[in-house]
Amino acid sequence: MSEAEAANELMRLAKQIAYHDRLYHAEDTPEISDPEYDALVRRNAAIEAAFPHLVREDSPSRKVGHAIASSPLSKVAHEVRMMSLDNAFSADEVEEWAARVRRFLSLGESDPVAFTAEDKIDGLSCSLRYENGQLVRAATRGDGQVGEDVTANVQHIPDIPKILRSKAPEVFEVRGEVYMEKQAFAALNAAQQEAGGKLFANPRNAAAGSLRQKDAKVTAQRPLRFWAHGWGAASQVPGETQAEVVEMLREWGFPISPLFARVDGVGDLLSHYATIGKARPDLPYEIDGVVYKVDRLDYQQRLGFVAKAPRWALAHKFPAERAETTLEAIDIQVGRTGKLTPVGRLAPVLVGGVTVTNVTLHNRDEIARLGVRPGDRIVIQRAGDVIPQVVENLTREVEREPFVFPDHCPECCSEAVAEEGEVDVRCTGGLICPAQRTERLKHFVSRAALDIDGLGEKTIDQFFALGWLESPADIFRLRERREDILALEGWQEKSVDNLLASIEARRQPDAARLLFGLGIRHVGAVTARDLMKNFHELPALRDAAEKARAGDEDAAAALVSIDGIGSAVVEALGDFFHEEHNREVWDDLLSQVSPPPYVVETKDSAVAGKTVVFTGKLETMSRDEAKAQAERLGAKASGSVSAKTDLLVAGPGAGSKLKKAAELGIEVIDEAGWAEIVKAAG
Repeated sequence: MSEAEAANELMRLAKQIAYHDRLYHAEDTPEISDPEYDALVRRNAAIEAAFPHLVREDSPSRKVGHAIASSPLSKVAHEVRMMSLDNAFSADEVEEWAARVRRFLSLGESDPVAFTAEDKIDGLSCSLRYENGQLVRAATRGDGQVGEDVTANVQHIPDIPKILRSKAPEVFEVRGEVYMEKQAFAALNAAQQEAGGKLFANPRNAAAGSLRQKDAKVTAQRPLRFWAHGWGAASQVPGETQAEVVEMLREWGFPISPLFARVDGVGDLLSHYATIGKARPDLPYEIDGVVYKVDRLDYQQRLGFVAKAPRWALAHKFPAERAETTLEAIDIQVGRTGKLTPVGRLAPVLVGGVTVTNVTLHNRDEIARLGVRPGDRIVIQRAGDVIPQVVENLTREVEREPFVFPDHCPECCSEAVAEEGEVDVRCTGGLICPAQRTERLKHFVSRAALDIDGLGEKTIDQFFALGWLESPADIFRLRERREDILALEGWQEKSVDNLLASIEARRQPDAARLLFGLGIRHVGAVTARDLMKNFHELPALRDAAEKARAGDEDAAAALVSIDGIGSAVVEALGDFFHEEHNREVWDDLLSQVSPPPYVVETKDSAVAGKTVVFTGKLETMSRDEAKAQAERLGAKASGSVSAKTDLLVAGPGAGSKLKKAAELGIEVIDEAGWAEIVKAAG
């Protein structure tokens, strides 16, 4: 996918995942299954890995749980944030995680690394605060920073001791899962049905709904269980390893997983995963994977955290479910950028508790690889994508007419071609293609672009059909059609005036948002910001792009010297301004809006906003650890030295980067100097 498509998809996923987070964490009324939710998160992670510069501020990878919107329970701030876990779905991913741990810690292959492994119960996270061995507060995870006070409720869970059995630190927060066993869940739902009450979707939701009650007497009637697996705030940690602390939790009276084990090496981790997977059907409770943790606590401290998850822990999920069905048809959809995407229409089939009717076929090469045709029997799975994917074609050898991928756009009949070196087929119609024109207008007003309230998809489709909207500039002419809009069914004076006010409020839009909103290929939200940080005004960017397209090497060099801007972006910008109809759209738009010069705000800290490069051998930390420090201090860690570099940290063996820094007059310090900066920042 292109950068613009990736940015748009990340925006959509952020909204979709936030919606499901609210239903799951705050309302206990999920609409999708866990595997389906995991697929959304995995899709988001895959796109962020391919386009790291597009990671959004509201990215699901930065968030834990969901903020508590409205609840009868009081709120509790966690002293130590309750984190989530990164997921793995294959042995290869687990091995790569373990290898990353070694690299981060600068460990050799012969250096031993022990792990713990335990089944990942499908419950509700809960933090129990003990002071001088006595339970004083219990809280749900919430958004990781603020949860709900359920102290009165947990008093009715027999697994949770009110007073710890043996001497405990002055302060110690025990963390674990509140859950409901399968048999108890079935009995509860049967009783609920008989009484005409609410039925729960699964044991996890039953546990969450039972614990998050304003009246603790309701909780007392529900068969809740608890087991411990970690800790939060602690005045003293009773052990030097994960296993030692977990054993102390057992001594204090907490149940822990009966399948908890300490193992040496990745091979033993995967072996224990297989053992737990084999035992899964016979366990009295629901699990959805196995949790791995680095055993040594000093290693955990060094590894630290990224965004919402610790580097030292990983959840190895069980495989997604598969199902067999019939591919009834292949439809071609035309996207905003003109990409022709084949979508398979299926005979409805249940996969992981969800009825599936569509499957992605990605592109014409994927269709050829699978050899799929309408009428084929196929195997699908829900894993790693928003909609399911085809795993196998069971009737490939059956004689049937092959599917012919169209060479003309089904929307406007323009020629559809694939550029050299690309697999995606795109409509060449551009703004004359109805599918692209309306989709580009929807993108232009979207939240990540101009964010114009009141101009939703249906309204754009309606105004487009009436001939009122053909280009972005037409949006700003809608004030001339106030009476026409008012005459339409469903519009009132207030809604029309609100829409027009929202449009007028964007007469001086953010230049980067405006640039992103135009949908230029490869120019996503982050790339647009990077460009505007350097050019500040849109006419200057256009001038550079046109000069680069005309062969001006200095202009091209100025563009590619911007961190994150490559030749593909430069070519896309040049191609955009080379087309007369695009220049007309651009000029027409700028006749309606006046973006102010783009100004970058930086954090007020020692190295915040600066670009730091590490080179040579670092002796007290790994390169990844050093970069993580820089990012925590608000700096940008780059891999190459350029005129944009502010600081070079050079260890022994520094070569070409040190030489280039000297030539460019860039400040150079050694590892000890960097340590002083880190220390000064606290």
